[in-house]
Amino acid sequence: MDTTRTQKIERQIQKDLSEIFLMQTKLMHGVMVSVTKVRISPDLSVAKAYLSIFPSEKGKEIIENIQQNKKAIRYELGVRIGKQIRRIPELAFFLDDSIDFIEKIDKLLQL
Repeated sequence: MDTTRTQKIERQIQKDLSEIFLMQTKLMHGVMVSVTKVRISPDLSVAKAYLSIFPSEKGKEIIENIQQNKKAIRYELGVRIGKQIRRIPELAFFLDDSIDFIEKIDKLLQL
């Protein structure tokens, strides 16, 4: 059951995570990380972020790097939304491969 409050928090976390990843990937030329979707648990304790990574060949490597730096990312998120939410949720990152799936379907349809 998505309430208006959880939807607002999901959008805010998505926006802030996107900005955090934009700042971090400026140093890595040719890599783009975008947050496609954020889902938060009803008790606001866990946020699942789905990431789309370009180029997709580096997806697993970048996700592993993000998993290792999860604490720093959560801290940065806390600095940004700390006044709006009482507890900063634990972050879980997943690779969103829906774009790759769409490209695969397009290639199959063109044959």
